[in-house]
Amino acid sequence: MSQELVERYLEHVRVEKRLAQRTVELYALDLQKLAAYAFEAKVELTQVQNAHIRRWVAQMHGGGRSGRGIALILSGWRGFYAWLGREGRVASNPVQDVRSPKAPKPLPKALSVDDAMQLAGYHSEAGDPWLEARDAAMVELLYGCGLRVGELVGLDAAASASARGWIDLEGAEAHVLGKGSKRRSTPVGAKALEALQRWLALRSQAVGVPGDAPALFVGRNGTRLSAQSIWQRLRRRSLQAGLATPVHPHMLRHSFASHLLQSSSDLRAVQEMLGHANITTTQVYTRLDFQHLARAYDAAHPRAKLSRSKP
Repeated sequence: MSQELVERYLEHVRVEKRLAQRTVELYALDLQKLAAYAFEAKVELTQVQNAHIRRWVAQMHGGGRSGRGIALILSGWRGFYAWLGREGRVASNPVQDVRSPKAPKPLPKALSVDDAMQLAGYHSEAGDPWLEARDAAMVELLYGCGLRVGELVGLDAAASASARGWIDLEGAEAHVLGKGSKRRSTPVGAKALEALQRWLALRSQAVGVPGDAPALFVGRNGTRLSAQSIWQRLRRRSLQAGLATPVHPHMLRHSFASHLLQSSSDLRAVQEMLGHANITTTQVYTRLDFQHLARAYDAAHPRAKLSRSKP
């Protein structure tokens, strides 16, 4: 009976729903798995309950199947039981409120200290001095202050009542408008200040940049750089600097936080500088820091291999 129902459902999705042959084949595989679980539990497919589905999801998860893979299987099962309901074969859909396990949140990608220093110190003698000065200043602020790209975009060349953000060169501070329209100030290091001063000295030299243009970072036409433009410029610059992986702005923010924690372990200070409302958001960088320490241990400690190989 169960096999007959499966065959009828597959014919339904193939003919009436006109699904592609590959999709029908995937549905068939998912329903074979369902039938195998039901056979093992000694229940007919029409007798499967919510508790059965939850148990089988746990088994799949425990067996190493990803949350995304389980979600796709559940989608196929859910459609099958919805059809059985329309056919009057089941009173309710046992898969209706079952969700796949959440995939673990991936760690943010951060550069090694050497790669970050290589990018920050990069300079092209053959490049346009105006673009070189601007892009170098952007890199220094993203990596040296941990700014979000939107915060960098919003910086003005001078403080004003309408400015979303600005740099106080004398006070060595960046004042930015972060998420949730929350303002914060973060220190600006000596290298970033030097890069900013070089950029400000050249900023108005481009033909299209008026002297009263408010934005700190502008294009040749004098308009404020967009986040997309900054992504493109940073990607280009990181490849020119010889890095193996193209760099995006948020990677430099992650690198800023990770490298600070490697040196100071002051989670609260890093939270304030990043503008995180909740410290649990910042704690992800302690995992990055541990990975860094574990790699250093494995590479350098004479007993690393011995200790890791023992149970």
